[in-house]
Amino acid sequence: MFAKNVGQIDKIARIVIGALLIIGALMGYGAWMWIGVVPLVTGLLGTCPLYSIFGFATCPLSQK
Repeated sequence: MFAKNVGQIDKIARIVIGALLIIGALMGYGAWMWIGVVPLVTGLLGTCPLYSIFGFATCPLSQK
């Protein structure tokens, strides 16, 4: 569906931050922390729709 545009470091950061926010939501620190689902999913899929809209990517370009 979307092209991969999230690099390895960006992917790891998204997964960690997303997981921490979801854990915070589960622990009762606030319903707003469920926003962690967004970085978690984009990190797991390796694609970010906003990056696509703005033509940005953190993954290395493939060499042909």
